[in-house]
Amino acid sequence: MEVFAHWRTWDEARAALAASGIDLNRLEKAALAARRWHGDQTRPTGVPYIEHLLEALEVLVRGAGETNPAILDAALLHDVVEDTPATLADIEAEFGDEVAELVDWVTKPPAGGAGRQARRAAKSAYLRRLRDAPREAVVVKLADRVSNVQRLHQMPPDFQRRYYAETVTYILPLAEGEPWFASWYAAWREEFAHLR
Repeated sequence: MEVFAHWRTWDEARAALAASGIDLNRLEKAALAARRWHGDQTRPTGVPYIEHLLEALEVLVRGAGETNPAILDAALLHDVVEDTPATLADIEAEFGDEVAELVDWVTKPPAGGAGRQARRAAKSAYLRRLRDAPREAVVVKLADRVSNVQRLHQMPPDFQRRYYAETVTYILPLAEGEPWFASWYAAWREEFAHLR
């Protein structure tokens, strides 16, 4: 199972993408906006949040061979509405309606009530809804989840088991239509088979 963690900064990603033919000025605008909106947020593992976004981008480009500019922008911006004060209107104003729509698809709505049960119900409904998402949004979600699960062993045991089950139930079916992702997730599932 390949781990995608080579691009820890935008400068590293930009250098790696130099010969790719991807519009780096456009992509840099998304990277800088993501860094601005996320500020000094960190992941549960303590790393700067931008590293997660760059991992999702690396998964799409180096792994899946994706070059669609809207998908790549959305990968860098996929958590800003969920985790920062930025709104979909902010994204649409800076990046257009296509990128805003993709971000909207992959943004988990707030829970309809208080407590863990309400949050889990809202998340399950959101993950089920992704079955109806356009392919472009699905690959953004698949890349996001690759970043989240590739080092699942670093998380607390209860979280590992719950997240493994959630990924197998909701994400693996989404990967079936994307050969590269289907292959990656099959290897991941074997790597973490002890969590079954």
